Amino acid sequence: MAQRFLVTGGAGYVGSHLVAALLDRGDDVVVLDSLRTGHRAAVLPGARLVELDLADPSGVDAVLADGPWGAVFHFASLSLVGESMRLPFRYLAENGVNAIRLIESCVRHGVERFVLSSTANLFGTPETVPIPETARIDPGSPYGESKWMIERALLWAGRIHGLHSACLRYFNAAGADPAGRLGEDHEPETHLIPLVIDAALGRRPPVEVFGTDYPTSDGTCIRDYVHVTDLADAHLLALAKLVDGNVTWNLGNGAGHSVLAVIRSVEHVAARKVPHRLGTRRPGDPAVLVAGAKAALSAGWRPKFAALDDIVRTALAWRDAHPGGYGDPAPEHVRPSS
Repeated sequence: MAQRFLVTGGAGYVGSHLVAALLDRGDDVVVLDSLRTGHRAAVLPGARLVELDLADPSGVDAVLADGPWGAVFHFASLSLVGESMRLPFRYLAENGVNAIRLIESCVRHGVERFVLSSTANLFGTPETVPIPETARIDPGSPYGESKWMIERALLWAGRIHGLHSACLRYFNAAGADPAGRLGEDHEPETHLIPLVIDAALGRRPPVEVFGTDYPTSDGTCIRDYVHVTDLADAHLLALAKLVDGNVTWNLGNGAGHSVLAVIRSVEHVAARKVPHRLGTRRPGDPAVLVAGAKAALSAGWRPKFAALDDIVRTALAWRDAHPGGYGDPAPEHVRPSS
């Protein structure tokens, strides 16, 4: 049976892919997005866009009052770790405080399920790799701290008001919609795979590899890349599991890939050389970050795009077709928000 959902940040990268998954199964979707970093063209036909900032609590309250809602999916967030180290209070306020107000409004209007886009940055420099869901929480930045604030607020909203919640701590989101409808478009772009792709396509200067002396097989950092469509599938599965109680999952493929391995993968898939130069370490970069996703896998989550080449192939296809990202002429499906 079709349900009605609110997706904050649904015009952004991961949020838009979740919206696509909901629409594909016939649900009614309302996207709440300020469009500061999201894109109007990323809101697929069938979804209604409400252009609104979470910093407007009365506006958010009015949207939630127009229920009922099957659940709220919360993606809207500032997400640059480095920027959060320069602007800690902005991240704690805009991510943490605004989300807590959103949760309060959900409780007020009888929302029973809440799914949070959280982060592996909660773990800082891990003591054990792969990182289990039970790892000690020690956020590596104010960005991570802001997500921990939200997780704690959800804990209390559940204990006191019965709100069921899922906290999905994913690692490096990557790739693009296999159908070519959606992709990754950030300004500035900080994610490795799109940066390497653009270097291969001659759209940016050579990629700098930050550090070649880490205790890894090739001396470069290793990260766990998880396809954005697989993340969307995990959100739908977590939603279903909320009938039985709360959910806290790490989301990753459990197999890391080094910076140089990503470069080799792009070279293989694109059949082009990737201009790059070897540099020194960046402060604060752990050598290896790989997810232990035991809880999600036990619940039945099965990534369909676990291979690095498959992740890169979808990202390259979208980037090649949209050289200006969503700044290209708007696709025919895009219509004004209502």
